[in-house]
Amino acid sequence: MAQIKNKQLQQAITALGKSVTRDAEAIRNAALAIREDAQDTGRVAEQIAGLGVDPESVGETRDLAKAMEAVGQASDAYSSASDNTARMAQAAVAQARASHDGIHEAVSRSPVDVSGLNRSWITPE
Repeated sequence: MAQIKNKQLQQAITALGKSVTRDAEAIRNAALAIREDAQDTGRVAEQIAGLGVDPESVGETRDLAKAMEAVGQASDAYSSASDNTARMAQAAVAQARASHDGIHEAVSRSPVDVSGLNRSWITPE
């Protein structure tokens, strides 16, 4: 089993939490852009219909707007799931700090030098 120190664990969990939160924000922004593009395409369909463009082109543009709207709705669901994941990642960061920082702080304040301590003495049974 790999040896990992509390500080390394904290850094890794914090970095992961930030990465997941950043990715969730990117997904939210992409979902918003897709919905806006779907609305724009719907408006274009109505505009070209008003200009007398052939009905097939208007119909295809409307179909495209509907398909984009469906993709937008799916991306909203994915965005919501990514927000939940980001909240769970932040909770994991908070839990790691709560669980391990007290131990780290106590060891840091201790006047006893434990650098040469045989780790088998403190290994849980």
